[in-house]
Amino acid sequence: MKVFWFIPTHGDSRYLGVTTGGREVNLPYLKQIAQAVDSLGYEGALLPTGRSCEDAWVVASSLIPVTSRMKFLVAVRPGLSSPSQAARMASTFDRLSNGRLLINVVTGGDPVELAGDGLQLSHTERYELSDEFLAIWRDLLAKGEADFEGKHLQVKGGKLLYPPAQTPYPPLYFGGSSEIGQQIAAKHVDVYLTWGEPPGKVEEKINQVRKLAEKQGKTVRFGIRLHAIVRETEKEAWQAAENLIKYVDDDLIASSQKVFSRFDSVGQRRMSQLHTGSRDNLEISPNLWAGVGLVRGGAGTALVGSPETVAERMREYENLGIETFILSGYPHLEESYRVAELLFPHLNLGSSNTAGENPGIVSPFGEIVANDLYAKKVNASR
Repeated sequence: MKVFWFIPTHGDSRYLGVTTGGREVNLPYLKQIAQAVDSLGYEGALLPTGRSCEDAWVVASSLIPVTSRMKFLVAVRPGLSSPSQAARMASTFDRLSNGRLLINVVTGGDPVELAGDGLQLSHTERYELSDEFLAIWRDLLAKGEADFEGKHLQVKGGKLLYPPAQTPYPPLYFGGSSEIGQQIAAKHVDVYLTWGEPPGKVEEKINQVRKLAEKQGKTVRFGIRLHAIVRETEKEAWQAAENLIKYVDDDLIASSQKVFSRFDSVGQRRMSQLHTGSRDNLEISPNLWAGVGLVRGGAGTALVGSPETVAERMREYENLGIETFILSGYPHLEESYRVAELLFPHLNLGSSNTAGENPGIVSPFGEIVANDLYAKKVNASR
């Protein structure tokens, strides 16, 4: 199991939808989160993309020198950049970070935002463009050259002079719930991502993509994007979930859902259908809570509970074929520590996710007691 965290380049807060408890997005704060990810045992972190975010490539590049092991999951945007430019950016970042780049392929789901960025294609056309983009991008990274004649893109004599550190190229991650999105995933990507739907719905997606990949002669791995609200007890966790949306009122929910309704993203539509804009019955599956999606686009569900319970739910997804979990929590700095300290001991993360390698004598044991004694080990969830 690989567990990633999230870099909140669109802002961070203790509460959704209000300025209370809000935090400025600045480099010192982003460095704190990245260094926590780097040291606590996370595999890496996802950086979001879109007009509501600071640019993911610039932010990730600024964090290379202040980290040493974490991987950066950064978006390429077919239609907003050329495949040749994106290949050069990926190759440079991969070399300068010593092979710590992962690529998140994002086609975009908000026609209004995309029009503002100069992309006027329909949902299906964007995926057709992404198919062509990835064919060119992969050839450039793997072979150093590309020639391509497609419906949307034409490349003649494309060259990439500096190869990436990883071969044949940094791994490709991709999330698309539509039929054409799943076809693109099966054809091109290494890891197919889904947002946090109930296990039965996730299993359906996995089976569909797996069958499509088999037809392509490929094997695809799977990941899931979720929030996590982990506390020492179930009661504390559910109280924290309610506190997160304590200032969210009906007007804010209605305004948010109106914006999301214009999206042509099948994944966003599936997220919205989980709660239908109502605060009632937000626990849509055992310990899977849809409250975040009332006002937040994209990933709208959270696993809520004690460390043992959340770990059990994650293993249920793992048994379906999910190996990568991309988690987040508000505020992201404190929650990165809380998740690592409470949840990680209950997960099979492997050596690459071991926090505190070669620790000092104090770090794994807490504060020295009475000037002389090590702190006792107790079951924190009792």
